[in-house]
Amino acid sequence: MMQTKHVALWTIRCVPPAPERTLDYHRAMEPAQIPMDAAAGPALTETVRAFLRQPLFATIATTDGAGAARQAVIWYRLEDDGRILVNSRVSRFWPAHLQRDGRASLAVIGSDGYSWVGIVGHVDDVDVDPARALADIEALAWRYHPDGPDPADLDSYRAHPRITFRIAIDRIHDHLED
Repeated sequence: MMQTKHVALWTIRCVPPAPERTLDYHRAMEPAQIPMDAAAGPALTETVRAFLRQPLFATIATTDGAGAARQAVIWYRLEDDGRILVNSRVSRFWPAHLQRDGRASLAVIGSDGYSWVGIVGHVDDVDVDPARALADIEALAWRYHPDGPDPADLDSYRAHPRITFRIAIDRIHDHLED
């Protein structure tokens, strides 16, 4: 049974969750065996590192102030120390969510659409310095556009305040060799 709740100008329809079931296309899987170093988080295999070094798109999931999950498609970069660098305009919602609640989940999808790496992590560092945040987005632009980013995009990056987050990886799961 669906319940309707009226909030200001919005109508929210609450649908009870569907009964839990295993989808037919999912095969039984062994629990992930993740090598851990207590101080540094999960060890990244060379296969995962090589995958994350590619200029692939990722989705980042954060939680808003009401606890609802929110997602955005982003650029990212794997840092040498194993953290994930992400950068955004300050005015977007997801950076505000990360500043309030530093938990994040990322899914990096391979170019084949089937291989992917899932990451659960937390914000380890926030850089609001305008010059460094601008340098970070420009480096990301060159990473994703090796022949050179569009000059209009570079102008846009310079016109809006930026913020950089470094996300420490707490858990990782990959579908690279299935």
